[in-house]
Amino acid sequence: MRPFTPAHAFADFDVDARIKYNIAEKGYTTPTPIQDEAIPHILKGRDVVGVANTGTGKTGAFLIPLLNKVVKVRGERVLIIVPTRELALQIDEEFKDFSRGSGFLSVCAVGGANINPQIRHMRQDPYFVIGTPGRLKDLLERRVLDLSKFRTVVLDEADRMLDMGFIRDVKFILSHMPKERHTLFFSATLSREIEALIGDFLIDPVRISVKTGDTARGVHQDVVRVERGRAKIDVLHELLSQAEFVKVLVFGRTKHGVEKLAKHLTARGFKVESLHGNKNQNKRQKALALFKDEHVQVLVATDVAARGLDIEDVSHVINYDTPTTYEDYVHRIGRTGRAGKRGKALTFVE
Repeated sequence: MRPFTPAHAFADFDVDARIKYNIAEKGYTTPTPIQDEAIPHILKGRDVVGVANTGTGKTGAFLIPLLNKVVKVRGERVLIIVPTRELALQIDEEFKDFSRGSGFLSVCAVGGANINPQIRHMRQDPYFVIGTPGRLKDLLERRVLDLSKFRTVVLDEADRMLDMGFIRDVKFILSHMPKERHTLFFSATLSREIEALIGDFLIDPVRISVKTGDTARGVHQDVVRVERGRAKIDVLHELLSQAEFVKVLVFGRTKHGVEKLAKHLTARGFKVESLHGNKNQNKRQKALALFKDEHVQVLVATDVAARGLDIEDVSHVINYDTPTTYEDYVHRIGRTGRAGKRGKALTFVE
């Protein structure tokens, strides 16, 4: 691959001098491909569809021009909707770097954190609200978040929001925004459902694609919906009992959770090993060897323990717990469908 040559330097963009100073302070001189292509369009107020993975610099691609918009028009407010708490916190950190010295307040509105400080900060009229769909909906219903002044919205990692079952909440949130608005939409993949959302949410968007290291081609990806009132482990049990689930890698979020799940599955009669950071090297290698040689059917692992695993003929990868980042998702499902073979990846959604 030939190296990427940007059409612009950050200094060329028509943005406020203080923002340029903060960009330089971060050590950025040349834009990434998505920044190079998207920033000029966003500065002009165009709706944008960006097809890009995490790690391509897309956060800077929307934060830089949107921060400039708020500097120019102090009445502007920006809403950024993301699928996970981790991504929201990451974007908020970047916002603080780019806006240093401006005094612009941002609020990170995410679940799993105390809502009261978030409510308090909302009342201070923040310029940027960065949040996950469930918590944003909660704040709207409590009438703490008034979106009537928010004329700009970013939907980041839209495909993951769809996979995780958040689209109804997203539509509810957008219905509280002005009809005439500036919409930026980022997704790592484009499916029929994603195209339908683009049609619903955006007006004549500019499309920019800078895909790198896509998800594995030989992997069939699907979602397993866990109905209300059903235990996740019962659904997993049913799947593992099917003949085609020969060599299955199950991902959990925590060491403790992985160990517990492995014990439960063993008690239900499955041949299972676990792989996580609390196991010493010796025990890890033993677990891996048993799985590789098909003495056990299921290996339950954390992301950290599974980094760089190269195991032949994994029939299925199951995301029992949703991955934290898109890279983790790509990494997990890439454990199957290797060496030109087909594999299946299933993600549990409650």
